[in-house]
Amino acid sequence: MNKDTLLQLLDDVKKGKRSPEEAQARLSDLPYQELGYAKIDHHRAIRTGYPEVVFGEGKSPDQLNGILEVLQKKGNNILATRVSPDLYQAVKSISPDLQYHELARCITLRQKNPAMPETSIAVVTAGTSDLPVAEEAAVTAEIFDNKVERFFDVGVAGIHRLFDQLDRIREARVLIVIAGMEGALPSIVGGLVDKPVIAVPTSIGYGANFGGLSALLGMLTSCASGVSVVNIDNGFGAAYQASMINRL
Repeated sequence: MNKDTLLQLLDDVKKGKRSPEEAQARLSDLPYQELGYAKIDHHRAIRTGYPEVVFGEGKSPDQLNGILEVLQKKGNNILATRVSPDLYQAVKSISPDLQYHELARCITLRQKNPAMPETSIAVVTAGTSDLPVAEEAAVTAEIFDNKVERFFDVGVAGIHRLFDQLDRIREARVLIVIAGMEGALPSIVGGLVDKPVIAVPTSIGYGANFGGLSALLGMLTSCASGVSVVNIDNGFGAAYQASMINRL
């Protein structure tokens, strides 16, 4: 959309020829910025409520550097997931405020601080080995301006650990429950709380775990109501959904 078209759109709103809602709908699909190797979607926040998030894995240092520089200039908060330590080293000079969350493998840059909802998101893990996925979820939820409570290593092998935290877990508005092995924890939590549970299977487990497939299938066939499931190791996807629920 060029400048003249934008000015015409604004003039139409002022003269009553278009409603503000119609103008926003017209703007919501435009524009994007062409970098050759990427098209940066500057208006994603208008359409979805959240700015574009960068998936770092598979990108070269130059590509990630170019994308982050463009996003930084727009002034939004930035999240890049699946970023290796070496890739971070190649782009960290973009800003002294750029943060690398090593366990989560995420880069964040906070440039805005909007009001947070009073309610919170609980991130619950079965075991310590699930922490990388859990931290990806927690960091994502936090850069999306949510309060996050962490409850780690409360899996079914020692279920009393879960019960010790249950009162605090029940205070959250939505729960992200992460487990590998057979993936039983979300079913148990789903039967104990009156809040939505987003289950995340992880690739942690011995051979018959099939890289997280057994946990995924177990969660998909959960007998607990109110449990939804995202893909294997997808802490980001779970946090995105949880944030949308928490901010309704």
